Order: sequence, then structure tokens, then C-alpha cells
Amino acid sequence: MNQLHILNGDATLTGFNQTGLDGEVLVWREVFSEGPLSVRLDADFWTRRANWISNAFEDAAGSYQENVLLELEKLNEPYEEINLWFEFDLHCQVNLLGVMQLLKQEVNLTAPALYLICPDSFPGVENFKGMGQLNGDQLEDLYDTRLHLTEYDFIIATEAWKTYIQFDAEALQQWIDATPFWGSLHLLKPALEAQVKRLQVSSGGLNFIEQKLLQFYQNGIATRNGLYQSFWSEAPIYGMGDAELDIYLKRLEDKLLIKLINE
Repeated sequence: MNQLHILNGDATLTGFNQTGLDGEVLVWREVFSEGPLSVRLDADFWTRRANWISNAFEDAAGSYQENVLLELEKLNEPYEEINLWFEFDLHCQVNLLGVMQLLKQEVNLTAPALYLICPDSFPGVENFKGMGQLNGDQLEDLYDTRLHLTEYDFIIATEAWKTYIQFDAEALQQWIDATPFWGSLHLLKPALEAQVKRLQVSSGGLNFIEQKLLQFYQNGIATRNGLYQSFWSEAPIYGMGDAELDIYLKRLEDKLLIKLINE
């Protein structure tokens, strides 16, 4: 059977390569939880994303083409089955929504069977953060519990995507409250609720993530790594890596609210 496995990031790739699962692998290396988004993922969208990524993360010229756009060319091949490997946090769930929009645009969805592998825990693994913690046998166990994605799931994903990209806390909360059934997207609701919290800004002009980082700093944590670890421990629902958290730390530095100690 001609299969495609879409993995959210390189962290899962090492363990996936230890499995006996057949098929092509597409590594999704975008971070739709940050930066500009739009309804359609067209050529203009990818140009704006490439420009934003290169500026926000100081990526070398051409790396976006190699790491993201060349990978997406794998969608041009015909598949009998497509498996989406995404986790529970906001970072992964927004990427999942984006991938589902892209599949709806670029792939004849009447042809392949579509499945979701989306864990928020794993037996025997404490403090589960993601599939990058798992070995090949464990990932095969997850594969055996995958969920079949239906037309309804794609309707929910489209509605969620269109609402998310408004970046409006009230509109997003209203949509969450009005959605009685989440289908196979069983971990989307808590991730979007975390986004609502992130969109709300304090009287001092700080969002939730900036407030948490500032709180840790005021409690005596002044190193970059220390702030990373504190945030990951207290707010794993956001799923942010150090490069993403650096965006918020820079905002705090620019406002002269923190001064980090070099490690």
C-alpha cells in the first residue's frame, strides 16, 4: 500500500525510523502557532510565511525552501493512505489544522484513507511531552490506535482554522462554546482554549505567555534556559520550543522588563 506519514517536526523522525511502518515520510517543519496566517495556503501565503520565518528565527536564505516547501512537494504523489502524526499542544494542533486545510486544497480526499495519531499521554511515560520521547515499538503501538478522519472532521478543522486566524479571543471562545462535538479532533478544544488565554492582554499590554515569563523572572529566574524550563513545566499545552519562546523574551527585553543573565 502506498502510504504517506506526515510527522509534526523532526523530533518524531528518529523513533519513526525505528518502526517497521512502510511509506513515504513528510516532515512538517512549520510553526503556524506563530506569525501571519490566511484562509488559503496559496503561493502568496507561503511567500509571507518564508519572509516571516527568516526574520523571526534568523534562518539562512533558502532554508525555508529546503525544509518546508520541498517537503510539501510530496503531496503531489498519489497515496492510498495518509497518516497525520500530531500531538496535543497548541503548536501541534494549529499545525494540524493547517495541514488539513492544505490537504483539502491540494489532494483528492476521496482517494486516500486519512488517519490521525494524536496522543496526549503514553503508558509508562511520565510527563509526556510528545512523540519524540517514544521509540519505534511505542510509535507502532500508537499507529494501531489511530483514528479515521471523516468529512465532519475536515468541516470542524476548516471552521476552527477560519476562526483561529482572526486572532480574536471573543470570537474564538464563542466558536468553542458553540461546538458540541469534536469528532476525531478530540484534543483540539483544550489547545484552542489555551489560545484564547494567549490572546487576552493585561492592562500592562502583556499576553499570557509574556506574563508567565515575567512572573518567573520576577521570582528570580533570569537565565534563558531557566525560563524555558519553568514555562515548559507550567504550561505544556502551548508546546513551544526555545526559538518560539525567544520571540516573547525579546518583547520583554525590548520593553526593558527583563534583563537576562548569560549562562
